[in-house]
Amino acid sequence: MPTLLLKTSAPAPDQAAANALLLDISGRVAKHLGKPESYVMVSLESGVSMSFGGNLDAPVAFMSLKSVGKMTAATTSAISADLCALVQEKLGVPQERVYIEFCDSPGYMFGWNGTTFG
Repeated sequence: MPTLLLKTSAPAPDQAAANALLLDISGRVAKHLGKPESYVMVSLESGVSMSFGGNLDAPVAFMSLKSVGKMTAATTSAISADLCALVQEKLGVPQERVYIEFCDSPGYMFGWNGTTFG
């Protein structure tokens, strides 16, 4: 049920690096949220046309993390620190050019396997 979408203007990493990043993020999200990794979905879209702060000169990233259940301020703060550092390390996007949107979803608003989680 946790789903993280990552869009970045950074160039696409090679397939092995992209796969490693997807799995790294998946494990981190599962750990932070206390959810089984078997339910975590991660998507990476690189090379996207994006601006930040009125300029196009440096790479930028946007992440959206949706999950069933309540994310606390402490949880979102820890996830932000962890994922911003990871995106800077792996994709070269400065942390100050990363936004993360955190979205709590009620179970009935998240479908899977022909049903919902609520």
